[in-house]
Amino acid sequence: MTVDDRSFRKALGCFASGVTVVTALTPDSRQPVGVTVSAFSSLSLDPPLVLFCLGAKTSSLDAFTNFGHFAINMLAETQRDLSIRFARRSDDKWAGVDWSAGTSGVPLIKGCLASLECSLENKIDGGDHLILIGRVQSIKHQEGGAPLLYFRGAYMNYGPPPPPAQ
Repeated sequence: MTVDDRSFRKALGCFASGVTVVTALTPDSRQPVGVTVSAFSSLSLDPPLVLFCLGAKTSSLDAFTNFGHFAINMLAETQRDLSIRFARRSDDKWAGVDWSAGTSGVPLIKGCLASLECSLENKIDGGDHLILIGRVQSIKHQEGGAPLLYFRGAYMNYGPPPPPAQ
């Protein structure tokens, strides 16, 4: 059975997800890198593990696979511009972005609902993506706020549930 790429993408778009910016440093010059990722998940509570999937042709892949540390920055609904910025290829992604260095030096973006600083635990081939597993080393989170969501190819805001269908 052959799965049509377009149909597969449309079906996957039916799954609403939060939006993250995953950050790291280049191994050689320790310059910050970041990429928008919606393919993120918790994996284990004990030990505390998370995973995210990154395209195998992503220009910053080397930083995520070789630096040894990364951060998952969970975006608030007010940070749509950051999601768009880090989804594009650009040399000035970090211009004007308010961030601080975590304990390993990786960028923690300010204003996010939560940031998880992780050490790289494992890398698994996932077809045209690489699955990166991280052990959570430190956590920063804020009380309140609403998440930035992505659904059917568009950004959504968290809101009250719609009325029941008639």
